[in-house]
Parts: sequence; structure tokens; C-alpha cells
Amino acid sequence: MASIKKGDLVVVITGGKAERGGDKGKTGRVLSVNGDRVIVEGINLVTKHKKVAQTDRGTKTGGIETAEAAIHISNVALVDPETKKATRLGVRLETVTKNGVAKINRIRVAKKSGKDI
Repeated sequence: MASIKKGDLVVVITGGKAERGGDKGKTGRVLSVNGDRVIVEGINLVTKHKKVAQTDRGTKTGGIETAEAAIHISNVALVDPETKKATRLGVRLETVTKNGVAKINRIRVAKKSGKDI
């Protein structure tokens, strides 16, 4: 089971401090997970130079744009919903019976506070 999923609130735990231009300590929502890399909203911004083009309606696109770049999954940690600090992830198993069929659900739990994520 993946520890970090799309839509999770995460905090950057490595890298340069924010006051020196880095992203350490910043929080954001996960936009996508690609294997061992994640793209986090507002984190690891890079500038990209796009070729200026013209659309069918005559508007110009392109120029210098900023976009989020991927960051390794080991450099971010989930945010505890109660303490708002970095936490590890645990799993609680829950049995649900529906129409006479038992199913086991895995519920993600924050290790620090024990709250469901």
C-alpha cells in the first residue's frame, strides 16, 4: 500500500530552509504520484521557457512559465491532521460485512496522534 497518495497534505522534510530559498518545512497537496516521485502544489517550482506561439483566435501563448517539478517521495512526509506536524503512517484493519460477505478494509492512521488520514 502506498504511503502517500494524490490529494494528501505533505510537508517537505529535507533540503534548504525556506529563508534561504529552499522548500524545507513548506506544506502542500500532492498533485500526482509517479512511482517514487511526487509533484506537490507550490513546492519545487522551476521556470520553463516555452516557445511563443499564436492560437487560432490570435492570442499569444508561451514565454517564461513556472511549474512544479517532481520531488522524491522520501523527501516528504504526511502531515498529522491533529498536530499539523510530520508523521509516519500506520494501518488499522477493519472488517466490514456486506450482504453476508466479510471484507477487510485498510485504514491509514497517523502514528503520532492515532487519527485517521
